[in-house]
Amino acid sequence: MDWLAILNNTAQGILSPATMAFALAALGLAMHFGFAGLLNFGIAGFMAIGAYGYAISILTFGFEWWQGVMVSLVASVVFSLILGIPTLRLRGDYLAIVTIAAAEILRLLFLTTAFDDITGSADGLSGYHNSFRGANPFPEADYGFGPWTYNSVELWVLVIGLITLAICAGVLLLLMKSPWGRVIKGIREDEDAVRALGKNVFAYKMQALIIGGIFGSLGGIVYALPSSINPGVYVTSLTFFVWTALLLGGAATIFGPVLGAVIFWVLQAFLSNVLPQLVSSGVLPFITSIQASTIRFILVGVGLMLLVIYRPQGILGDKKELTFVK
Repeated sequence: MDWLAILNNTAQGILSPATMAFALAALGLAMHFGFAGLLNFGIAGFMAIGAYGYAISILTFGFEWWQGVMVSLVASVVFSLILGIPTLRLRGDYLAIVTIAAAEILRLLFLTTAFDDITGSADGLSGYHNSFRGANPFPEADYGFGPWTYNSVELWVLVIGLITLAICAGVLLLLMKSPWGRVIKGIREDEDAVRALGKNVFAYKMQALIIGGIFGSLGGIVYALPSSINPGVYVTSLTFFVWTALLLGGAATIFGPVLGAVIFWVLQAFLSNVLPQLVSSGVLPFITSIQASTIRFILVGVGLMLLVIYRPQGILGDKKELTFVK
């Protein structure tokens, strides 16, 4: 087995657009679930809104890349309002069912041939990179060292992703240390008590849904920056992967989702490299290389179950912060 290549490919997962996209989406879930107690299983829908809003703005309306980002953020706010107004009075499992259904409805709308000229249907969207890459301040060259070597375009994507992630983490940190954040945590613990103090619980929940949705939308944009957009990406499993990253790092934390996303993608990169080589070397002779690549998702599911059972607060989390552990 080529352990040098395996470790090199694994190390690339520490700093990649996918890692930063998951970290942003996990920050959105931290806002929704970790701090506000909203059981949102539709984060893939917010990521799809961000990606498609960005690409459609550029391809269909000829906007610049930064204008496409603004359109995506407005679209995520609108989606939050449409989703939240009829559903935020629901609690627990009922809210989870509604959000997962809303995300799937949204994906099917992007997939349908009725809007093929705009959404690309099953083919997705591509060719929306000219404006973004035209704003690239880095000259054409290779940057970095070892497994973290990038060309100018890849570096530009990473810089934008890191800046966006830092801003979102900073905003969330400031919000949670403010009086607004204390009200949000109070709603998570006992919304009836907060309502009895004269606070508009519905309005606070809506604000939390919008803020977390914006983070998820930004994650979708970063996820779409390197290559193209395909509706097959924004399936329910994407939501569960983001949840895995969130729970791994710690739901009611600021930096836990970032750490969880890094660990998740490092493990994904390691397993996707080592399992096929174990097959080819004869260590796992009873499966094929294709099957070995799929096993990593089974292992992720098993790992998530063990995590929820034995350390539900995650690596950086506090068990007292959890809504489902009293």
